[in-house]
Amino acid sequence: MSVVVTGASGHLGRLVVERLLETGVPAAGIAAVVRDKDKAADLASRGIELRIADYGDPETLAGAFRSGDRVLLISGNEVGRRVPQHTAVVSAARAAGVAQLAYTGVLGGPEADFELAAEHKVTEQAILDSGLPYTFLRNGWYTENYTEQLAPVLEHGAVVASAGEGRIASATRADYAAAAAAVLTGEGHLGRAYELSGDTAWSMAEYAAEVAKQSGKEIAHRNVPAGTHLEILTGAGVPAPFAAILVDVDRAVERGLLARGDGDLSRLIGRPTTPLAETVAAALAHR
Repeated sequence: MSVVVTGASGHLGRLVVERLLETGVPAAGIAAVVRDKDKAADLASRGIELRIADYGDPETLAGAFRSGDRVLLISGNEVGRRVPQHTAVVSAARAAGVAQLAYTGVLGGPEADFELAAEHKVTEQAILDSGLPYTFLRNGWYTENYTEQLAPVLEHGAVVASAGEGRIASATRADYAAAAAAVLTGEGHLGRAYELSGDTAWSMAEYAAEVAKQSGKEIAHRNVPAGTHLEILTGAGVPAPFAAILVDVDRAVERGLLARGDGDLSRLIGRPTTPLAETVAAALAHR
């Protein structure tokens, strides 16, 4: 039996692997499912087993899992193609007889009515239909979704959004990774759905004020209509379909769908979630 992390060479996957090691899981007890072994060479050098597979190629998934494995399915990043990809992973996990399939969905689960949630809801239902022992990790927004985009904010002196006064209970990738490691190594998590979000919700105006405070620059919050926001994003080179999804997310933020704070995340990781100010500071330090 191994603890298996899919997408292990990605941002979140690497953090989950690191957290597993930190909590005492031996490298030999961890398997990393990756598409490109070269991108995961550093993991292999530490004694972690690499299993080469691609969500989009079901035949490769046949060897990705073993009976009794505890598996983390990190949702794919190809929006619009994730349902067949995730379904292929679920089928392979079921055929292998894994002991647990944890899945990183989205905050709100079946109640989330914004576009980005659609594929997550279908995936959760596929897991339920499979009969596999499951854990749903319904991740809220990553703070890094914003702090990794500080360059244009600092250049133009503005945080541009269409979320109004809506609030976001975000947390860092490391916070969510710690939660995933906890459910993969602990007991009592099967058949559970965790609504994961940061302890403190913040608005885009508060985010702009925090960036201004720490950078010493004048940073305004510009709330614009959805159509204008879409034009700004596409004008900056964001592909139109993805830009539309981002604008739709802001509509969800405005409706309060990403502000819920059930405390599941801090309870799972045994500490408060990382504050917005700390993540902003780290992003500015690495510029």
